[in-house]
Amino acid sequence: MASSFSSSLLLLPLLFSLLCLQASSSSFSLPLTKDASTLQYLTTLSHGTPLVPTNLVLDLGGPLLWLDCSSPPNTPSSSLSAIFLRSIRCLTAKSPQIETRTWLSSLANPADQDHPCHIPTENTITGKRVFEGELVEDLVVLLPREESRARKIQPSEHQILFVCSPSLLLNGLATGAKGIVGLGRSRTSFSSQVFHSLTTHRKFALCLSPSSGAVLFGKTGFESQPGSESEILRSLTFTPLVTNQDQTHPSINVNSIKINGKRVSFNAPSLSQLSTVVPYTTMQSSIYANFKSAYLKAALSVNMTQVPPVAPFGLCFKSNGIGVSQVGPNVPVIDLVMQSEMVKWSIYGRNSMVQVSNGVMCLGFLDGGLNPGNPIVIGGYQMEDVLLQFDFDTSMVGFSSSLLMRGTSCSDSRFGSMAA
Repeated sequence: MASSFSSSLLLLPLLFSLLCLQASSSSFSLPLTKDASTLQYLTTLSHGTPLVPTNLVLDLGGPLLWLDCSSPPNTPSSSLSAIFLRSIRCLTAKSPQIETRTWLSSLANPADQDHPCHIPTENTITGKRVFEGELVEDLVVLLPREESRARKIQPSEHQILFVCSPSLLLNGLATGAKGIVGLGRSRTSFSSQVFHSLTTHRKFALCLSPSSGAVLFGKTGFESQPGSESEILRSLTFTPLVTNQDQTHPSINVNSIKINGKRVSFNAPSLSQLSTVVPYTTMQSSIYANFKSAYLKAALSVNMTQVPPVAPFGLCFKSNGIGVSQVGPNVPVIDLVMQSEMVKWSIYGRNSMVQVSNGVMCLGFLDGGLNPGNPIVIGGYQMEDVLLQFDFDTSMVGFSSSLLMRGTSCSDSRFGSMAA
């Protein structure tokens, strides 16, 4: 694993916990770090009896929590229990993959009573899928943050469903990662179970950064406090969450794209998925071609100098001589326009340009191919230092402007170190 991830974990007093309750008993945060080699966002989950700390990759749209249960240490967990085929929890985890009537018919054979519940499981980084993962339940300990421990708030123990998957599914994950924790909208995702177990509001905030960040569940610790943090929450711009029947990933409709205020030729509206496992925003080939052409025209108009592309990027420029502000290089601004011209996600240089060498920076948007699953996938790099709030009760997502404009970031102690 990259040294940045390892050193961050050493600095966190929560090495043996993933989840830390905020002062409110219905809120806690999930500390994140970014692996520099894979660009994946990681956290650590402590589960089982005895507790085992496990590094996991965060998947914003993942339908469940899965991990390699055979990883050392090999001491069996005394609190782990298998979920059998003839259980409602098995049906819940399988739906909507199977029809309820078909599942009920399959239970006519008494021999099925003790069969384990097998759940198809996917590594969403590589697309590798297996069918032999076994659904189990085990203890997860949610520890209070330091200020709450001082108030003698005790650790909270919860039983969480997850899938034990074969080791081969780990290929493609950051070194040391033993699985993926999904925050999607399925009934057995980690976030859905957290909402049910802690009876929190069905919403969470996401704050990514190149170093540390956090997922904040329920009512965030600063939501009701005066000051800049609450002001950021009150200033969020909201747009509807759009879901397909077969998807748990959060998506939004982008009606148009503008570069320096000029509209890009674009087939609207376009379903745009938000993903933490895709490093940079991808666009269907025809959208990307128009976007790339429009961006190059805007860049040349402000005297940016094009240079040969550096893989995987398709458009690169000299960075020498480009001015820098608090939101990164002074380059054309990209606006993702949603339900109206007043609802737009503005992407500045910090989130649009990637410095690939001392003198070269590249546009951090990629060609996603002719027939991708989604026309646009908004990647992690574009979401960094932007506070996002997903509210499943209202089916809305709120987003801030770049926190850098406010002199803060997701690695600030108010965001990225909420769990410290």
